[in-house]
Amino acid sequence: MLLKDAAVGERCVVEQIDLPFEIERRLEALGMTLQTEITVLNRKGRGILIIRLRGSRFALGYQITEKITVRKAGEAA
Repeated sequence: MLLKDAAVGERCVVEQIDLPFEIERRLEALGMTLQTEITVLNRKGRGILIIRLRGSRFALGYQITEKITVRKAGEAA
């Protein structure tokens, strides 16, 4: 599923990031790599999410959340 579709409180594991090189590298520098667990803390409108990633909170816009593929934590890959 796409990150934009995750529910509040849901724990997800990053499967794929399909963003331009610069944005993808910036997210990696912040700690969002493949197989990283994230938690959706809040939703703000259309696809805008506040997430917890490695102990820090981040807000991600729709153009980013629609390009990140995740699976629910605990599901088989």
